[in-house]
Amino acid sequence: MALENIYILGIESSCDDTAASVIHNGNVLSNVIANQKIHEAYGGVVPELASRAHQQNIVPVVDQAIKIANINKKDLHAVAFTRGPGLMGSLLVGTSFAKSLAYGLDIPLIEVNHMQAHILAHFINEADYNKPPFPFLAMTISGGHTQIVKVSDYFKMDVIGETIDDAVGEAYDKSGKILGLGYPAGPEIDKRAKLGNPKAYKFTKPKVDGLDFSFSGLKTAILYFIQNETKRNPNFIEENLNDICASIQYTIIGILIDKLKLASKQTGINHIAIGGGVSANSGIRQALKDGEQKFGWTTYIPKFEYTTDNAAMIAIVGYLKYLNNDFAKNEVTASARLKI
Repeated sequence: MALENIYILGIESSCDDTAASVIHNGNVLSNVIANQKIHEAYGGVVPELASRAHQQNIVPVVDQAIKIANINKKDLHAVAFTRGPGLMGSLLVGTSFAKSLAYGLDIPLIEVNHMQAHILAHFINEADYNKPPFPFLAMTISGGHTQIVKVSDYFKMDVIGETIDDAVGEAYDKSGKILGLGYPAGPEIDKRAKLGNPKAYKFTKPKVDGLDFSFSGLKTAILYFIQNETKRNPNFIEENLNDICASIQYTIIGILIDKLKLASKQTGINHIAIGGGVSANSGIRQALKDGEQKFGWTTYIPKFEYTTDNAAMIAIVGYLKYLNNDFAKNEVTASARLKI
């Protein structure tokens, strides 16, 4: 079956981006994303506004993905969609559309776990990119998730560590809010961190046993630190913003790398891959590359466009499931808290 010309349409609508992609035998032909800027005014994603925007965007985004791929919708072999996890209203839009399209075209429907897709994005065919061998460790870091996953095969994954409260993306956004930065704050903190001293201010790393993470305590420590310093100097943030951002990022990266070191030691696995929106962070990427020299890791970092929420990662999972005849029934429903 792998020798056939297999075209898979992937649809992603788990949060605030509406995305569609067409993959041909593992190669990306199109990857279209409609971003929702409206949430910036509220400092975070508003679920009701997100689902309404998905309803407006999904038809033109899918249409554009098929046109860019230079195929007809009748050429599609299956429709893959994000079943979860995510915002229920957003997931319902993508799920309903995918079910209707697959039914109308009389082709298979394939459900995809969003977090698995971030990991399996590493298996999109790309020139000069070496795919990770099994088994490997995957660290998925995003606005809503922080996990370390032992990946033994395409669909044999075990979560061996995860956050017990805030995800790393939330740590960035909440820190940014304290500093008066816009949403999302991660890219701005990353940019300013390059200009600052990462050891200017010391923030205590949360003490969490095993491979689990915690970031809520760090947010509180940053809040109290800023409150105390601005009492003494009302211009403290403005005068030291780059150093503050660099110190926050240094602490967050230290937490992530410490847990990866422990996971590698416990499992004996030195192949490390990252995924999820926060993996676009330049500091985290550099720290992972540095781990090759420091800890003997072999690291795998996907192209930028495959790290944030996108439909190419949904389509590649759809392709792999299609090869296994792993299809969903039309009665399938969205699941906001779907687990790996």
